[in-house]
Amino acid sequence: MAFIEYTGINQIVESTNPRASLLDLSIENKIAHLHECGGSGRCTTCRVRVVEGLKNLSPRTTLEHAIAAKRRWDPSIRLACQTFPKGDITIQRLVWSSAEVSKLQLETVPDGVGEERDIAILFCDMRNFTSITAKNLTFDMAHMLNRFFTILGDPILMNNGIIYQYVGDEIIGLFGTGGGTKEKNCIDAVRAGLGMIYAVERLNRIELKDFDVEFKVGIGIHFGQAYLGHIGHPKHKQFCVLGDPVNITSRIQGQTRSTNTNLLISKDLHSHIPSDTLQVGKTPIVNLKGKEEAFQLLEVRGFSKVDVHLEVQATLDYLLQNELDFATKFYDKVFRVAPHLRRLFKSNMTDQARLLTHMLSGIVYSLSRPEYLQLGLRKLGKDHVQYGVTKDLYPVVQKILLETIAEELGDRYSDTVRDAWEIAIGLVIEIMSTWDEA
Repeated sequence: MAFIEYTGINQIVESTNPRASLLDLSIENKIAHLHECGGSGRCTTCRVRVVEGLKNLSPRTTLEHAIAAKRRWDPSIRLACQTFPKGDITIQRLVWSSAEVSKLQLETVPDGVGEERDIAILFCDMRNFTSITAKNLTFDMAHMLNRFFTILGDPILMNNGIIYQYVGDEIIGLFGTGGGTKEKNCIDAVRAGLGMIYAVERLNRIELKDFDVEFKVGIGIHFGQAYLGHIGHPKHKQFCVLGDPVNITSRIQGQTRSTNTNLLISKDLHSHIPSDTLQVGKTPIVNLKGKEEAFQLLEVRGFSKVDVHLEVQATLDYLLQNELDFATKFYDKVFRVAPHLRRLFKSNMTDQARLLTHMLSGIVYSLSRPEYLQLGLRKLGKDHVQYGVTKDLYPVVQKILLETIAEELGDRYSDTVRDAWEIAIGLVIEIMSTWDEA
């Protein structure tokens, strides 16, 4: 018998099964514990810090040793899916939300001499920041800027990008710092840019209407080879990106004003995206400061076809505004159709609501990391079999989930949004229900 204490949530759970990992115990006790890859030891999102009782854990596996060496972990950091308690311990989960996952790829950037990598770079700038500041109180501006950077940061993180810097009223995102194909990284960056535009529209319509303020943005995206590494004082180095592509991206963003556009991409970036993927508007040829040759730019107005990732990402925030309300609606419908499932939820439904929305959010964020998403969904499908969920219930649950989403979104639930969520949920259920065929 062992007792595991979770710092941060002040919860203690008991382990009587020596074959149960720390992750297994979290799942068993309905503790929201990220594990994108389903506990296969590949994504590292289930990592914990052992505060007390390190000697009461199983030794690192060969897989965990390799990961720990690559990411330069000290002995107190363990993978929950690979670690088995033999006595009392106190742990701290290190990755609390899906929004934190993409920044983990920075652990692969060398500490010493950096290296050049092909990345997509996004610059987003607020228009008329000076005039807006002059008309509003300081505390109001701080509130609005915090909301502005939050809603602009989410599309970057949802598309496996990292937030590199905030510079005044500007936010910079990087895509591909941890690898990936050129096509995927470029599409991720464009999707993030379009997601930012949607998010600003929502912010203006809902949250800023009482301030009599309307935010507008200009976004520039470019692709090229840049230096990634850590620079600075030996005792205080910071992650840094250097190279001509960074300057070019900034200049491209600046062209959105003179061309009266919201989102411009370079021809270099567009060359890595299939030609029929984007809706392209203006195609200005411009001169950028410090460059002798003219640059071909393209205005992006959207995707040519419904992009499932973008549509579900753009509506996720609405669904999670009231997690308990959303989950209550969903489970009430499920229990009316399948009352025998109520016995599976013996704990507080507030905990279950948190788990449902935690899982839904995790799936949406993981769409940009499909290699982990499939592993995670197969594990989720296997777990549900153990809970007593049969395959014939999946179509019923899919229908109920779509109904609940439609109710929660209200007039924001368009045909396009419906189609996107149908495809996304259908994919999730297909993988979950065929976990034993992998």
